Amino acid sequence: MSPPRKAGLGFIVVTLILDVLGIGLLIPILPQLVLELARGQETAAARYVGLLTASYAAMLFLFSPVIGSLSDQVGRRKVLLLSLAGSGLDYLLMAWAPTLPWFFLGRVVSGLTGASLGTAAAYIADVSPPEKRAQNFGLIGMAFGLGFVVGPALGGFLGHYSLRLPFLAAAVLILVNLAWGFFVLPESLPPEHRRPFDWRRANPVGTLLALGKYPVVLGLLASAFFFALGQRGMESVWVLYTMHRYHWTVLQTSLSLTVVGLAAALVQGVLVRRLIPALGERRSFILGGTLAGLTFAAYGLATQGWMLYVILCVGALGAISAPAMQGLMSKAVAPNEQGLLQGGVSSTNSLTMTIGPLIATNVFGVFISPAAPVYLPGAPFFVSAACVAVGLALAVRAFRVSPGAAGATATTAEGPA
Repeated sequence: MSPPRKAGLGFIVVTLILDVLGIGLLIPILPQLVLELARGQETAAARYVGLLTASYAAMLFLFSPVIGSLSDQVGRRKVLLLSLAGSGLDYLLMAWAPTLPWFFLGRVVSGLTGASLGTAAAYIADVSPPEKRAQNFGLIGMAFGLGFVVGPALGGFLGHYSLRLPFLAAAVLILVNLAWGFFVLPESLPPEHRRPFDWRRANPVGTLLALGKYPVVLGLLASAFFFALGQRGMESVWVLYTMHRYHWTVLQTSLSLTVVGLAAALVQGVLVRRLIPALGERRSFILGGTLAGLTFAAYGLATQGWMLYVILCVGALGAISAPAMQGLMSKAVAPNEQGLLQGGVSSTNSLTMTIGPLIATNVFGVFISPAAPVYLPGAPFFVSAACVAVGLALAVRAFRVSPGAAGATATTAEGPA
């Protein structure tokens, strides 16, 4: 990889870390700030927090295919830099927002600019040779892990002084990163690999139809949906579950989340580069998915809190499934469709951000209530394990239907799909 491409890849990693760090900054302060804007009405504040989360996820779902397809036409650099500019200005807006409608506007804009995550993944696919794409996709997981480790801690620290200060900090970091990217980020998509923008493809349904010519990709996207559904469900009940079952304090739950983030960063940033070349992408995906499913089930069975750390350390290896899956899908589509693909992946993940927590929290509420048919606080984790099992079955079926499709790199498609 040439020095300019290495600099560009480094910028992408920093950008992903800052994107996730910005989300993490809000975790400890968002409920308090919304309560303040709702004038102390706790019931209304809880409803607004849910709506804010849903509005952000809805924008990601709707606009990830748009941004991804746009980057296939104009290139990755312009889309990424414009998204960073919008994100930085948006954090300034939320730092100032005097009322909840302004704050909702800010979260909508955050969803629009966050839709560029798929473009960042497409950039990684552009600059990585096919045999190294899966390893480099592991950088996405590493960035997410580091962002979720640093973000909540920094947000809580700054929020102690002012609930608006974390937004200002995020804005400064992102705008400084924008200035750096303006000078160091080269374009990754050459003109001959671009394709015209088409609204028929630039929506979640259109994306699936456009990718329909790659059966293995559709199968893996369906698999990714169920994997992410299980993951989002686990994340949404982790604090509730550990506080209810093990009587953990806020400090204990925060420590466990920090360990989760560090483990994910270690596996996807370091071990992925050794394991995937040694095992191959398909074996890595199957092994990672199997470990993830068993880990979720083990969380639900653990009778003591310390057991979660043992399970976590072993189960963290399941994180190799995500970059392996990304590598398989990126090889199956043409170079001028990487943005389309990654937009579809981002849109799929954002949909699970809405559905997963709703399923998991309701299952948890049912099985800890006095009216439950059986007291089973670990039920949401068993549901997550079942989701992963369905995802694995769909992936294996896709491999059987198209046994060689994900193993070879597709050539440039002729014209728009």
